[in-house]
Amino acid sequence: PVTDGSRELHSLCAQLEFLLQFDLKEKRSFFGQRKDYWDFLCQGLARCRQEHEGIHFVTSLDKLKTPVGRGRAFLRYCLVHRQLAESLQLCLLDPESLCEWYYARSPFLSPKRRAEILGSLYELDCVTFQLAL
Repeated sequence: PVTDGSRELHSLCAQLEFLLQFDLKEKRSFFGQRKDYWDFLCQGLARCRQEHEGIHFVTSLDKLKTPVGRGRAFLRYCLVHRQLAESLQLCLLDPESLCEWYYARSPFLSPKRRAEILGSLYELDCVTFQLAL
């Protein structure tokens, strides 16, 4: 199993975060706080009208104050529960939403790249992650 001490875990999480932030449009909340991929994931999963346990879990953690921190916790939750590929796929279903959140260079806007990314993430479902949440 992959644990918190694994170098590969840190590299994987850094790459996932890079992908989710790459060519992300700058958006601000009503109070001026910069939005991040966490906000994109929340909106995408809410649009599917499904209560995602990962979103609920992360929002219940009082220690997390920033969108980046919440996003990282969500990625870890999804890895542990083998839900990362499915959750991201749900967020990537709506082309209009993707264009609202990402500029043209984002790999998520390319059907071929998006399929490659999701295929790789679905392969992670075979890996056991034992991470502190």
